[in-house]
Amino acid sequence: MEARSAKFRIGQVVKHRIYPFRGVIFDVDPVFSNTEEWWMAIPEAMRPSKDQPFYHLFAENQEAEYVAYVSEQNLVDDDSGEPVRHPRAREFFRRDRKGRYKLDRADLN
Repeated sequence: MEARSAKFRIGQVVKHRIYPFRGVIFDVDPVFSNTEEWWMAIPEAMRPSKDQPFYHLFAENQEAEYVAYVSEQNLVDDDSGEPVRHPRAREFFRRDRKGRYKLDRADLN
């Protein structure tokens, strides 16, 4: 598998192109780096290619905050300007006056 350059960056707020959730990116894998079981659990018709960047998000929907792992093909820029309410986002990022998230701590473990 050949890694592609990531379209999105750490600290960028994105949303899923199909499902109603959004989040701030806190890590990027150049290619799929999760378990085979996780990948196989995705319905075949919707299963993304493994040879693209995958993003770790501090994600949220209407009901909850959680961590998501999402393929690049399923993300779009979130231009709402709304802050991300996930508590971990506030723990690792600071939001500047323009609403952009800047990494506040180098270690996300």
